[in-house]
Amino acid sequence: MDKQTINHNLSQIDKKVYTLLSYEISNYRNENEGLEYDACQFTLNNSIIISRSAKITPKKIGQFVTFWKRSTDGVTTPYHDNDNFNYYVINVTFENKIGQFVFPKSELILRGILSTDKKEGKRGFRVYPLWDHPQSRQAIKTQIWQLKYFYEIKEFTDLAKVQKLYS
Repeated sequence: MDKQTINHNLSQIDKKVYTLLSYEISNYRNENEGLEYDACQFTLNNSIIISRSAKITPKKIGQFVTFWKRSTDGVTTPYHDNDNFNYYVINVTFENKIGQFVFPKSELILRGILSTDKKEGKRGFRVYPLWDHPQSRQAIKTQIWQLKYFYEIKEFTDLAKVQKLYS
């Protein structure tokens, strides 16, 4: 696979984490819509991944990320629990920090982010990395559950946690 086609954030994670764990990216493809969020899909070993990079917004703590697809009639629609993927991976950066959320499909269903036959999901939402300090009660609650699926990439990344997140 041509590693040069991988977006910058994912390329950093590949070098600093995936390679150390002998995880291999294959079937990589950029999504034309959502390029500003580094929208792509790939296989990591045997898991199907949907990936985005979150964006810092000027007025709110946290980072915003999109999570939609275009339906056959051209309308944006949230991903559905019937869609074929295992993890939604969100790459986050701030100054010299980089991290990744690895959300399993089951957690996205539980949190109402993925659509089901009973409820429509979300087209975008905020994530709160470890280095963010939200003030509102709802944002704090959201950060607490999200951090269970987060790891920061640093000199000594917790590779055992990364393996657990992807297992």
